[in-house]
Amino acid sequence: MSKESWGSRVGLVLAMAGNAVGLGNFLRFPVQAIQNGGGTFIIPYLVCFLLMGIPLLFVEWSMGRYGGMRGDHSTPFILDSMSGRKVKWWKYVGIFGIFTNLAVAAYYCYLESWTLAYVWRSISGAFNGQGTEAVSQMFTDYVSLGTNEPIVFWVICLLLNTWILSRGLSGGVEIAAKVGMPLLIFFGVFLAIRGVTLTAGESGAIFNGTEGLNFLWTPNFSSIWSFKVWLAAAGQIFFTLSVGMGSIQCYASYLRSRDDVALNAMSAGWMNEFVEVCLGAAVLIPISVGYLGIEKVVELTQTGGLGLGFRTMPYLFQQWGPVFAAIAGIAWFGLLFFAGITSSLAMGTPIMGFLRDEFGWSRERSAWAFGATVLILGAPTVFFFNYGVFDEYDYWAGTVSLVVFAMFEIILFAWVFGMDNGWAEINRNADMKVPVVFKYIIKYVTPVILISVFLGSLLSEGGIIDQINNKALHAQIATTTDPMQLALLEEKLLFVNGSRLLLVLVFAAIGAMVYRAQQLRERDGRALRST
Repeated sequence: MSKESWGSRVGLVLAMAGNAVGLGNFLRFPVQAIQNGGGTFIIPYLVCFLLMGIPLLFVEWSMGRYGGMRGDHSTPFILDSMSGRKVKWWKYVGIFGIFTNLAVAAYYCYLESWTLAYVWRSISGAFNGQGTEAVSQMFTDYVSLGTNEPIVFWVICLLLNTWILSRGLSGGVEIAAKVGMPLLIFFGVFLAIRGVTLTAGESGAIFNGTEGLNFLWTPNFSSIWSFKVWLAAAGQIFFTLSVGMGSIQCYASYLRSRDDVALNAMSAGWMNEFVEVCLGAAVLIPISVGYLGIEKVVELTQTGGLGLGFRTMPYLFQQWGPVFAAIAGIAWFGLLFFAGITSSLAMGTPIMGFLRDEFGWSRERSAWAFGATVLILGAPTVFFFNYGVFDEYDYWAGTVSLVVFAMFEIILFAWVFGMDNGWAEINRNADMKVPVVFKYIIKYVTPVILISVFLGSLLSEGGIIDQINNKALHAQIATTTDPMQLALLEEKLLFVNGSRLLLVLVFAAIGAMVYRAQQLRERDGRALRST
């Protein structure tokens, strides 16, 4: 059984915040805000944070501590213990909490390695004197594996993650958080000040940087009731807080029984919001709008945040001169790297906890098993990136799985474990008084929101059903007349379906391991442990 524990409260909160603060805070949030009308997006975003994000943080922290007190550090058996071990299938719902972390880490570590490579490119002056098309083409060549550079940085990133995880919670993850989070905030504040103080006519800028912030913070009530905007806001809350993954429960399972969860959950949640709303929005949007204007930025974001982050920002930094451009590049891609690695470390911990608890593996063995599995499972996202494999992993593991798992866990917590028991668990040894209104929000409001988000994702245009049927891809194939393009699309369809099959097999394999773990518990008498 795992004997890990946190070394300090500061380290715990920073690690939890690092789990939540990821690449999406700086690349996804600004894009979602721009695509959904700026100020129109902020209102539903904050409402979803209060009615869905904070409640889920309370629930997942409480579930984790509850499971940890009973020796469970992964979601299959945390859910099993909360169900009273009477309904046997709840442990299989907990598979999502292992599957999601493993599948997301498989592509996330590759994305994380891009930031490390671009730090090196900023230091080496690779962008100096390059025009906008040349800088953009550098990224295209990178993901197309034009050289072995992407493979080298990917392997370095995997080795670094694995080594830190092998050092344990207090000796590895906590130290990484204590170093990475302050540096991330420092780099973010530095770039945010530069973005907000950018003035028209300075270094080629055509607008003030504050034009971007005005767009973000000026509400447009004409589209405030658009379901699309609310769905996007709810999706961003999932993505940014790392709820519905299983990593929060795992981190919280290493709390001591007398440790607070209420204030810790609030602290980690609000630190994430500070980084996302105050820093994330004050870097990408002001700088890009200052040089390109709102209409051009809106156009560029149609392909997502990676384009602005990796194709556009390095070029814009060059307008500040070679020395300051290098500093800005190190700060930008450095903060992205620290945001990425503190999140990917959190993804490894649930898998390690499961292997150590159920199969008696050592910390080092479970860490290297995680690293090797991510290497194998992540290889298709690296070598077949241009065939949509990366996007498939992101959609099914990084989006759909989060919603499904969160929907089940809120039902378990509020209606199976019981809201009275759950409320007592949230408030046990709490360092703050949780407003009683959250008791009713968790029981009634949050489940309704989650079910609505799931149904909206299922039935909306381009939603889950359309994705399963490959509607968009089949539409492209039907309208394509060029034989070469048609062959490429048909090949992409093959890779898309193949990646989904691989994810299903991974989910089934984890299910088989959970089943085996239950057998071992019954053999050893651990299944009869008092709840």
